[in-house]
Amino acid sequence: MYRYDEFDQGFVKARVTEFRDQVERRLAGEITEDQFKPLRLMNGVYLQLHAYMLRVAIPYGTLNSTQLKMLAHIARTYDKGYGHFTTRQNVQFNWPALSDIPAILDELASVEMHALQTSGNCIRNVTADHFAGAAADEIADPRPYAEILRQWSSVHPEFSYLPRKFKIAVTGAERDRAAIQTHDIGLHLKRSAAGELGFAVYVGGGQGRTPMIAKKIRDFLPEQHLLAYATAILRVYNLYGRRDNKYKARIKILVHETGTEELTGWIEKEFEALKDGELTLPDADVQAIKAYFAPPNLPSRPDGDALLREAQADDRNFGAWLRRNVTTHRNPEYAAITIALKGTGEAPGDATAEQMDAIAQIAEEYGANEIRVSHEQNLILPHVARADLKAVYDRLVEFDLHAANAGLITDIISCPGLDYCALATARSISVAQDISHRFASLERQEAVGELKLKISGCINACGHHHVGHIGILGVEKKGSELYQVTLGGSADENTSIGEIVGRGFSAEEIGPAIETIVETYISWRESPEETFLQAYRRLGAAPFKEALYGADAKAA
Repeated sequence: MYRYDEFDQGFVKARVTEFRDQVERRLAGEITEDQFKPLRLMNGVYLQLHAYMLRVAIPYGTLNSTQLKMLAHIARTYDKGYGHFTTRQNVQFNWPALSDIPAILDELASVEMHALQTSGNCIRNVTADHFAGAAADEIADPRPYAEILRQWSSVHPEFSYLPRKFKIAVTGAERDRAAIQTHDIGLHLKRSAAGELGFAVYVGGGQGRTPMIAKKIRDFLPEQHLLAYATAILRVYNLYGRRDNKYKARIKILVHETGTEELTGWIEKEFEALKDGELTLPDADVQAIKAYFAPPNLPSRPDGDALLREAQADDRNFGAWLRRNVTTHRNPEYAAITIALKGTGEAPGDATAEQMDAIAQIAEEYGANEIRVSHEQNLILPHVARADLKAVYDRLVEFDLHAANAGLITDIISCPGLDYCALATARSISVAQDISHRFASLERQEAVGELKLKISGCINACGHHHVGHIGILGVEKKGSELYQVTLGGSADENTSIGEIVGRGFSAEEIGPAIETIVETYISWRESPEETFLQAYRRLGAAPFKEALYGADAKAA
């Protein structure tokens, strides 16, 4: 993984010193909260319902064990003993005292971490496939390019005050695990017929109150032109993006109102002026960055399959975990494992300090010292010998981290909602907890099969409900919380926006409504192999509306 050089370390430390002074001035009353707001946002500090919140950057979701132990230390020392991993592959601490935040940032800097550009109208944390560098289906590791984009975008003088926040994602496999079509810029690594590395480029994806799927504007962009083309896109957006209405300020609105063809023309014209200039990536620099992401030295462990057969025979629950939470590795003697932060009744994405310490220790002993954060709010150990899977599983059981539900209905994505967020209009966590209890039986979950359920507590869609197979949006109506259901969304290589099925449900009704939707799917599917999404795309909304609303289905 990338290591800070002297410039990186000096820059981050200088920002901590600067922010420490700003916090002291705020606490002394020398500046108002309105004056302090843009300063704190530049350092990842939000003012939530009950306290300040600190959002820490985890570039392209990659951590080492020392960094995860630091996050555990911060949770234990400065917060209430836990952290919340987000859909942006970041981590949030919901209860730090403002007076402590400079000290937290100082401790983060000591392990090459920071909170820069985790908020504000700038280029946010660049995300990537959480199995990057390990996946068997990978064309190339996307993380070196995410790191190049991170370095280029950090406090970029031209792009630090954009019309609105800006998000970039990179994937390196045909199966899109980074949701690139829901981003302002999505980059899909591919090879040309001649074997040259480059990118398919997507622009204008996003969720929120106006969900849109990104448009492909380039089938193939050669690797060396990555920064020039990204600069061209950002310059066009900076020039033409709306600043008079924050709800219409994202690049997706510019794409929609201008039209893909015309906007692409503007971008290409800007690119031609930049092409082959100083933004062209020197091959030596690209190779130097790639060297940071060289695959770890994985010793041969040919005894894995025999040990697994024996372990599965002795432990049925372990067998279920293998089926759901273990992913094929490019090295057949190894695997990538998903540690689901979604146990029954838990807040999705939360991990205690003790759990973070345990995962860090397991990574040191069994996982080549690497941990990843997925945009689905789980943690990943990307390099575990198959021979060690039972030992890892047993350690996870000790810390209640062994839920065998990756990709199943209880592997819920959820924002913090009205329990924490000042923007939220409804609770999300309690709905997720209720649904996880209703589907707690692993046998029932496996009978349902792959089903991605996502919950947002407001129209900003931080829970990605628009692209859930089942999406739930919480809103406020006449002083009560109401939950709207969408069906048929997806965030993979065949991205789709879910369709609203009808009127919303109360907090008491939403759990039973989800059970009705699932049972309707089971009754209509052609076979147990037909997934919920496949069935919905074949059937449409009609049978689900009928089951939910009965005689009122047409009106709904």
